[in-house]
Amino acid sequence: MNKDHIYNESMSSIADFRFDARVADVFTDMIERSVPGYRSIITMIETLTEHYAQPGSNLYDLGCSLGAATLSMARGLKADHCAIVAVDNSAAMVARCRKALARAHTCASVRVVEGDILTTDIVDASVVVLNFTLQFVPPEERAGLLKRICDGMRPGGVLILSEKVVFEDAHLDRLLYDIHHDFKRANGYTDLEISQKRSALENVLVPESIPTHRTRLLEAGFTSVDVWFQCFNFMSMLAVK
Repeated sequence: MNKDHIYNESMSSIADFRFDARVADVFTDMIERSVPGYRSIITMIETLTEHYAQPGSNLYDLGCSLGAATLSMARGLKADHCAIVAVDNSAAMVARCRKALARAHTCASVRVVEGDILTTDIVDASVVVLNFTLQFVPPEERAGLLKRICDGMRPGGVLILSEKVVFEDAHLDRLLYDIHHDFKRANGYTDLEISQKRSALENVLVPESIPTHRTRLLEAGFTSVDVWFQCFNFMSMLAVK
């Protein structure tokens, strides 16, 4: 695994964060050292897939990056005659995702697509994953995306939505913000790296509150919505149609 040193030297100007080849090269290390609970979420996607995948349906990993959630879905897929579609708009991520899937020798039918999740057709789906993806979608586009996902799902299907979140209580929001930075320091990031990456993400990653996510999912047509995992200011929700 390549180590993330992208922001370890002082920069005179900091460009907006992009999922380019440089990030793709270190992405596994970056996300595991930056997102508390990430590995637990990936592991449980396998179990949730086993529970919710319906025979003859499609499964989608939207914003698949290097394919960690895709592979977890493939491991958990026990229903017959299903297909997994993994979508990402980064060519570098897609190329590495395809290599990872080839190395895994999964028996599941998996197709990796370079494309925009905002225009991806969701058809006859029983499991859809948005794993730390929606936060990078412009806020004004989020409701429409979730509505299209819900409309393209079978009754009883599930959306697994994982996000960084903010809290309406100012004290709690600041506390968990600071604890998250402590988590990153404990994983070897310096204050310089933390500060510069935060600046790079400022206009790119826009987090929202848990109530905002819940309300939007219900308005999109999901009937059962709640948090199944939370660690500090990172959470994952289940939305069942």
